[in-house]
This record gives sequence, C-alpha cells and structure tokens, in this order.
Amino acid sequence: MTSALIFKNRRLYYLDQRKLPLKEEWKECKNLRDAFLAIRELRIRGAPLIGVFAGYSVYIAIKNHREQDKGKFFKFLERVISFLKTSRPTAINLFWALDRIKKVAYQNKSKSIKELKELILKEAEMIHYEDRLLCRKMAENGIRLIKKGDRILTHCNTGFLATSGEGTALGVIYKGAHRYKNIKVYVDETRPLLQGARLTSWELIKRKIDITLISDNMAAYLMQKGEIDKVFVGADRITRCGDVANKIGTYNLAVLAKYHHLPFYVVAPSTSFDLTIEKGEEIPIEQRSPDEVRKVLGKIYISPKRVKVYNPAFDVTPCQLISAIVTDRGIIKPPFKESILKIFYG
Repeated sequence: MTSALIFKNRRLYYLDQRKLPLKEEWKECKNLRDAFLAIRELRIRGAPLIGVFAGYSVYIAIKNHREQDKGKFFKFLERVISFLKTSRPTAINLFWALDRIKKVAYQNKSKSIKELKELILKEAEMIHYEDRLLCRKMAENGIRLIKKGDRILTHCNTGFLATSGEGTALGVIYKGAHRYKNIKVYVDETRPLLQGARLTSWELIKRKIDITLISDNMAAYLMQKGEIDKVFVGADRITRCGDVANKIGTYNLAVLAKYHHLPFYVVAPSTSFDLTIEKGEEIPIEQRSPDEVRKVLGKIYISPKRVKVYNPAFDVTPCQLISAIVTDRGIIKPPFKESILKIFYG
C-alpha cells in the first residue's frame, strides 16, 4: 500500500501533492508553520489524512518546546491547536483530531510535561492506526454496492493520497476492481485544482485499473449515453440529516445522477460526521484564492488577470439526492436522519 504520510523516528514526512503527477517529492514537516502551510496550501489533503497529519503536527510543534511551567505549556498547546484549526474550515476530521489530542492532554494534567508529550504522540499514532482500519471497513462494506462490469464515475481524489489506507470512495472501487477485474472508472478532472486529473488518475494507473479521464462538463453526456452505472464520491463533512459537504462539483453530479436514475453513493468514515449540525447550510464553506481559477496550477493565466472570481472549495449535496452513505459502521440508507442516529447511538 502506498501512503502520502510517513511518521518515522519521531519525524513527520509527507508527499507534496501539489507536485503530482509530474514529480514525487517528499518533504519534512519540521514545525508548526510547516504544518499549517502544508494543510492550507494543499500539499497534504483529503479530510481523513488532514486529521492524521494534524495529530502528528501537534506533537511536532510541542516536542522541542522547553517550557517547564505546566500552565504555560498548556497555553502553548492551546495556541498550537487553535492555529492549526484555522488552516482549513470545512473538513471536520481536522477539528475532530485536534480536539481528541487536546482531550487527552487535559485528561492527564497531573502528568509531567515530558509524559504529556508522549501521550500526545501516542494519541496521534492511534488516530493514524485507526484511520487505516476505517478504510478497510469502508471497503468491506461498500463492495456490496459494486457489481461485475460496473462503470463508475468518481470525483476529486478519495484514495491513498487522501487517507492513511486505501481510501474512502476509491478504497471501495479498489476492492471492487480486485474482486471483479473488469471494473471501469471514469474520473472527472475536478477543476480548478485538478485533483481528479492529477491525483486520482495517478493512483488508478498505479493500481492498473481501467481509467478514462473526462473534463467536468462531460459527465451529463456520458450518463445520457448510458456509459455510467453509478457514482461514488467522498465527503469532508456530513450533517445529522445526511447532507454532505464535498469537493466543489459533487452537487452537480448528484443532480445529474438523480435525473438519469443512477445510484449516487457517498463513502466516508464515521469521523467525517458532524452530529452537532443539522443541515448542510450550517457547514462553513472554504473560499480559496481567485488565482486557483485564473491560473492553471498556479502558473499560467487562462483568464484576464483582474477578472472577478468566485472560488468555493466545496459544495453541499442535499441528502435527498444521495442513495446511500457507506461508512466503517455499515451502509446508511434513507431516511438518513433516523439511520444516522441509529448507527451512532443504537
């Protein structure tokens, strides 16, 4: 299994995803600023992997902090966590992981600072380990939704570049392709940062899976021609009622799938659910730099330099357009609000 994150000998390394597929460049995250920029600038991305990376980033930020006063240490820890939370607002895994690290620290306030640092590291390692397990369970549950010869459309990147394991939506697709061999995958390029073209295509080629890359505006035509059997996407945050925030363009595909009577599946770990939020309109949507749209990969202008740009990184798909949500705890089907509460609380 390939991974985009390595923690070894108490040092944190990541594969810079801005450089893919042209260059595989590993970088070390040495301090808090490195961690913040790696997340903010999408050097490392994907909701589950952001959570794992954030957990390790707290340890990297505090491991060489020499403060011996415990009160001051906790104030520093609070600043580290608060700063990392400002890196990206939409993916709930970031906040979940940081809150989990914070909880462990405060539950052990009586420990020495040295012991607290070790407990924080162990919790980060546990988050990493658990994410791999969640990926495996999602694939095992989601394989039931794939049939021999399926032609699947997917969006953005949801594989081993976005998680610690094989992925969310792509993890299910990988398991399906391994079982049936003749699965065909259509990948839309995913403007403006081309995660589908750059990252998902790269992954699928490495896995030797039959892949066809399309531009975002070709999906409807393929569905109209009967070339798509189902759609699989990931999620950055899922509300209590089943509304899903995911990469911009996901809502487009959900509407198209509904019109063409195709199943639309979301695959996400239980850590991507935000049960404090009822509706999708409550989810904060990240607004990114206009130059991501004006330029190709931040280099060449493809528009007038001063043209106004609207660039939300995510959209929200209403639960009414979703056929099922695949999680590590099982497959959730409509009515989503009741099903989500049942799967989390019994």
